Amino acid sequence: MQEKDMVSDILTGTKASIDSYTKAITECANQQLRSTLQQLRNEAEQLQYQLFQIAEQKGYYKPAPPANSNDIQQVKSGLTGGGTTIG
Repeated sequence: MQEKDMVSDILTGTKASIDSYTKAITECANQQLRSTLQQLRNEAEQLQYQLFQIAEQKGYYKPAPPANSNDIQQVKSGLTGGGTTIG
C-alpha cells in the first residue's frame, strides 16, 4: 500500500469518527459523557487537520480554488435566511 493510500484511508476513517462523535454528542444527556465525547471529537478534528496538511504538502490533495466574494455572500445569505438559493 502506498503512503498516499494510507493517508487517504486514515483521513476517511477520521472523518467518519468525527461524524459519529457529533451524532453521539447531540443525543447525549449525561454531561460527563458529553464532555468526553466532545474532547474525543476535538482530538479527531486536530488529527484530521494534521493529516490534511500532510496530504496537501505532499501533493496528495489539491484543495478547490478559493470562492469569490459574491459566492460567499450568496451562501451567507442562504444560511441566515436571506432567501437566496444555491444552484
